[in-house]
Amino acid sequence: MAREALTDARHLRRTAAACCVIAVALATASFAAIAARTAHTRIVHNARPHLPAARHIPYPRLAWPLEVSGSQYIPVAWTDIAGWSEDDHLQAYKAFRVSCRPIAAQRNLPADHKALGISLRDPCRAAKALDISDGAKARAFFEERFLPLRISRLGEDDGFVTGYYEPLIDGSRIQTDVYNVPVYRRPSNLFVRGIKQSASGLPNKGQVFRKIGRRKLVPYYDRAEIEDGAIAGRGLELCWLRDQTDLLFTQIQGSARVRLEDGSTMRINYDAHNGYPYTPVGRILIDRGIVPKEQMSMQKIREWMDQNPDGAKELRRQNRSYVFFREVHLSDKDEAVGAQGVPLTPGRSIAVDKTLHVYGTPFFIGGELPIESEQSKTPFHRLMIAQDTGSAIVGPARADLYFGAGVDAGRVSGRLRHNMRFVMLVPKSLDPVARGRKMPLPEARPNIKPSREARRARYISRYRRKDQKNGAKAPEASVAPGGKDAARATEAAKKPAPAAAQASAGVGQASSAQTTAANPVPLPEARPNIKPSREARRARYISRYRRIR
Repeated sequence: MAREALTDARHLRRTAAACCVIAVALATASFAAIAARTAHTRIVHNARPHLPAARHIPYPRLAWPLEVSGSQYIPVAWTDIAGWSEDDHLQAYKAFRVSCRPIAAQRNLPADHKALGISLRDPCRAAKALDISDGAKARAFFEERFLPLRISRLGEDDGFVTGYYEPLIDGSRIQTDVYNVPVYRRPSNLFVRGIKQSASGLPNKGQVFRKIGRRKLVPYYDRAEIEDGAIAGRGLELCWLRDQTDLLFTQIQGSARVRLEDGSTMRINYDAHNGYPYTPVGRILIDRGIVPKEQMSMQKIREWMDQNPDGAKELRRQNRSYVFFREVHLSDKDEAVGAQGVPLTPGRSIAVDKTLHVYGTPFFIGGELPIESEQSKTPFHRLMIAQDTGSAIVGPARADLYFGAGVDAGRVSGRLRHNMRFVMLVPKSLDPVARGRKMPLPEARPNIKPSREARRARYISRYRRKDQKNGAKAPEASVAPGGKDAARATEAAKKPAPAAAQASAGVGQASSAQTTAANPVPLPEARPNIKPSREARRARYISRYRRIR
């Protein structure tokens, strides 16, 4: 029996131990489940503040009205444009169709799209489908598909025009004693960031670098360094000219026809520049008082340079910009090719600011120009097409008028520096008035109560203006924070004393009372914030330490 009792006792102990293990396991599982639910709740609760709040967009996305940086424009009626009905619209229509060849082929918005974007594509496709040979129909074409906007620089009324042409100069493909000024092609170590070296033409603005070694880039040579032979002997010579003045004017115009010794003609066109901004040499002559502003022209510049060879060298080098060319295979009957890549039309093509405008945009330019002679005021009202650009053409109402090639074209374009009226023709899809009607009004300004400091500053400002208006000098600190009592005391001091008090007071007291009323005693200045000395800080620390003990 003792053995059985011992066996039963062992069995009971094992059973009790198993029950304890089961109980502990159940309790642990319960606590784990509760902890998991608590942790999940805590995570979700803490994550809610970090969730992006739902944003309500009150208005649909709408296209903004036409925006041309730095400009002001206003819609005008066709009948209000001076000289519009007298122009030869057929010639303008033909020039517009030339620009439409690359525009109609566009499918996507260009990466550097400007105000007009690809809105000219629809009018260009319509022009391509039409065969207009009548001036009235050409005029109707522009009036039906475009809207006129008078445009100018912000704050100004008129625009500004100059002229350019294609020079006809003598040269040679080889260096001789007569022709010893090289015309360089684009060097292989000339780099423009973001543009491949294999591009047909580089921008005429922005930084240009030359490569040293494998990675180092430095600014390219300027005009003086190139004239002194920085890139000579590298086989970059396209042809040779007679003097540096011919090269300078060729670089200013951007293209030239070079008459070679064998009677043939070599056509060269802009290809790249050295990265320095263009400095007009004519402006330097005006600033130095050498040539009056009203007499300035390219002929005057050339005459002065021919008469002053040493001064001409120094004047040229003031313009650090330098242009490189490429040979273009055009016949003598073909016109020069503009930056758009299409042949220019004399009297109808203009160069504009490429950063603001799109090639192919029609501009109606009106005013008076010295076409017939230097002193004449020939009426000029023509619809021109933007097909070219230039480094000196900057602004929304700035244009360079192309007059063709030869001496006569150079003579006319060389004396143009005049203010003219600009009317830009935009497609009807960009009607700024129609778009403006759809734009939402700005939300109402919230009624926010000003702070106590703002109200106090406003009160002090009114108080000082009132005193200045009455002829008295306002006190420097007549009202302090919470200083209503001081303001009341000041007002009480301004009031006249009672009659009985004035009668009982002497002359000296009356004079003193008047002085006090006129000049109230200002409040004491605020206590300056002076940093205590090291000994004072140490004594304060010891006293605080003893109080704690």
